[in-house]
Amino acid sequence: MPAPTLPPLSPNGWLRWDVVGRLLPPPGADVLEVGCGQGGFAARLAQRYSYTGVEPDGVSAARAAERLAAAGGRGTVHHGDLSVLDPADRFDLVCAFEVIEHIADDGQALREWADRLRPGGWLLLSTPAYQHRFGPADEMVGHFRRYDPPVMAQLLAQTGLREVELVQFGAPLGYLLEAGRNAVGRRRQGQLAAAPMAQRTDASGRTLQPTRPLQAAAARFGTLPFRRLQRAFPDKGPGLVARGRKPA
Repeated sequence: MPAPTLPPLSPNGWLRWDVVGRLLPPPGADVLEVGCGQGGFAARLAQRYSYTGVEPDGVSAARAAERLAAAGGRGTVHHGDLSVLDPADRFDLVCAFEVIEHIADDGQALREWADRLRPGGWLLLSTPAYQHRFGPADEMVGHFRRYDPPVMAQLLAQTGLREVELVQFGAPLGYLLEAGRNAVGRRRQGQLAAAPMAQRTDASGRTLQPTRPLQAAAARFGTLPFRRLQRAFPDKGPGLVARGRKPA
C-alpha cells in the first residue's frame, strides 16, 4: 500500500506538531478540530483517528477537504463553525491550533469546545505565547492577544478542565521565525490598516504557508534538529501548547 500523501507544514508548524504529536491520545479516538485551516494537521490526525474538522474560511475548508482525501484518512471537513455539527455530537479529543487568539471572547469559546467533550476527554490547543511579544505578525493575521502560560492555565481551570499541562515550543528557532514574520507584518501594515479582523483571521491559515516542493522539503528537513533541540526547553519558546481533561 502506498504511503499517504501528507500536506506540507510551515517551519513553525513542524515545531508545533513535534509537541502536539506527543500529547495526543491513543489511536481510535473520535477527534474534532476547530479551525482546521488548510488541513496540515487534519490529514495527520485522520491517519490515527476518526476525524471531524470545521473551518470558517471557505477557501481553506475546501483545500483541507482535498488534502484529507489525498491522505486517505478517516474524516470530514465542514465549512463553518461548531453550529454546522449535530448538537449531540461529542468527541474524545477537541483540538484548536492557533485559533483561540483570534476569538474576542476566549472564555466562551473554551466553554463551547469543552462542552463537545465526552467525560474524560481532552481539550488540546496551541497559541502564541506571552502578551509582551505581541507584534506586527499578530496584527497581520488577526490576533486579539497572546497568552502567558499562567493565564492559559487559569482559563482552562476556570472552564472546568483538570490535569492541565502546558508545554512551550520553538526555542531557539522559533524566535528567529517570529522575527521574520514580524518583518513581513511591518511591510504589510499599510495594506492591513483597513482590513477588518475577520478578514485577517480568515486569511491567517493561508499566510506564509509553503507552496512549492522545495519550500516544503526545506521546512521539513531544516527544522528536524530544532524539533529535537526544543524538547530540552519545555518552558521556553514563543509558542504554547496546552491541554486539559474533562472530569469523567
